[in-house]
Amino acid sequence: MKRRSNSALFFSIVLVAFEGVSAEAQSPPLYRQLHYDEDYSYLGTMRGSDLFDPIKYVPLNESGGAYFSFGGEARIRYEYFHNPQWGLAPQDYNGYWLQRYMLHADAHFTEWFRTFVQFKSGLETDRNGGPRPTDRDEADLHQAFFDVRVPLPETNSLTLRIGRQELAYGSSRLISTREGPNVRQNFDGVKAILEMGKTRIDAFAVKPVETMPGIFDDGPEPDERLWGIYSVTPLPCVRGASIDLYYLGLERKDAEFNQGTAREMRHTLGTRLWGKAQRLDYNFEFVYQFGTFGKGDISAWTAASDTGYTFESTPWKPRLGFKADVTSGDRNPNDHNLETFNPLFPRGAYFSETALIGPANHIDLHPSLELKPIEQLKLSLDWDVFWRESTRDAIYGNGVNVVVPAGASRDRYVGNQVQVLAEWQLQRHLTFTAAYAHFFAGDFLKASTPGKDVDYASAWLAFKF
Repeated sequence: MKRRSNSALFFSIVLVAFEGVSAEAQSPPLYRQLHYDEDYSYLGTMRGSDLFDPIKYVPLNESGGAYFSFGGEARIRYEYFHNPQWGLAPQDYNGYWLQRYMLHADAHFTEWFRTFVQFKSGLETDRNGGPRPTDRDEADLHQAFFDVRVPLPETNSLTLRIGRQELAYGSSRLISTREGPNVRQNFDGVKAILEMGKTRIDAFAVKPVETMPGIFDDGPEPDERLWGIYSVTPLPCVRGASIDLYYLGLERKDAEFNQGTAREMRHTLGTRLWGKAQRLDYNFEFVYQFGTFGKGDISAWTAASDTGYTFESTPWKPRLGFKADVTSGDRNPNDHNLETFNPLFPRGAYFSETALIGPANHIDLHPSLELKPIEQLKLSLDWDVFWRESTRDAIYGNGVNVVVPAGASRDRYVGNQVQVLAEWQLQRHLTFTAAYAHFFAGDFLKASTPGKDVDYASAWLAFKF
C-alpha cells in the first residue's frame, strides 16, 4: 500500500509539471549530471519561461548578486531479472521497484562564497533477497559543501571546495556519480579547482561515503581514502581534440580479490584523448597502475576505446559505434603480486543496464547502432562480447567484488549480451527510458555457475526540476 501511494504522488507531481509548461515557451538549458554545475544567474537579467524558474533564482539583495537556487529530482524504476547472475542468485518472479528522491539548495552569497546542500532518499520494494548495497538509503545528507572562489587575472579562478560532494571525471570510467544504481556515490573531503582559460586542474583528497540503509547514518568509509590530480585541456595541434592527464591514489585496508584479502595501496596514472572531427567522434584512454597489495606488488593496466560515426544528413541520424576495452587480470593467484586492474569508482551501468560484469580482468568488443527518429527520442542496439583477460582470475562486478571465482576452469570466453534501449526526452523535466537485454552464457560461466542465460528488463521515469 505504501508503494502505491508513493508512486501515485510521483506521477501526480509529474503530470502537474508537464501540464504547467507551455510547449511554445523558450527552453532553458538541460539539467546537468552534477547539479552543482548548473548556473541560473542569467535569470537575474532576463525573464525565464520555465514553470520552475521562480525557485531557480531567488534574489537575496537588490543587486541580485546573491541568490538562492532550489531543485531536485524523482525517479521511479522497475527492474526484472530472469536467472539473475546466471542462476546463482534467487529468482525474482515479479521484479522489483526502485525509487529515488533528491532535493538541493544552492546559495550564492557573493561572487566568491557559495554553499550547496542536497538530501536524498532511495527506496526498494519487493526484491527477492532484499536490497543490494546501492538500492536503499531511506534518508540522508548526500552533499553539503562550501566554495571559496578566488578570482585571478582575466577569466581565471581558483576555487576551494570543502565538505561532502559528488565527483565525476572524464568518461566516468574511474570516478563517477554512479548514476545508474538507485543511490549515487559521494565523498567527504576537500577539492581545489584551478581554471585557466580552457584548462582545468582539480586536486582532491577525499574518503568515499558508505551507503547505509537507515536514516542519516551514512558516514565516510573508515578504511578507504582517495586522492589525486586531474587536468583537462584542449590539444592545440589537433582541431576539436582535448586531452586528460591524471594521477589517482587509493588505499583500502581490506581489499578483496580472487587472490585473497589484504591492504591495497594503488597508484593510477592515466591519459584520455577525446574529441570530434566532423562526423567522427573518438575517446581513447590508457591507464597504468602500480603499488602494493599485502606483501606483493601491483602492476595492472587498461586500454579503452570508443569511436563512432554519425550520418547527420541521413534520416534518423544513425550513429555506428564500436568500443574495444581490455583490463588486466591476475596471472598467478598463488604468488604475492597482483595484476588485477581496479576501476576505482566507475559508473554503475558500465557495459549495460544489467551491470552483470565490471571492468576488471576482461576483454570486450562492443559494436552499437544509435538512431534518432525524432530529436527527443534515441534508440540504441548494441552487442557486447566478453572474455577473461587472465584465465586464472575471477569475474568482477563494478565494485571490484568477486562475482565468479576463477576456480579450476581455464575457459576464457565468458559470454555475449544484446541490449536494446530507448530514451525519450518528453520535455525538459521528464525522461522515460526502457531497456531489454539478453546475456548468452559462455564456456566459463557454464563451467563455473549454473550457466543459465539471463534476461533483463527495466523501465524508469525521471523527473527533474
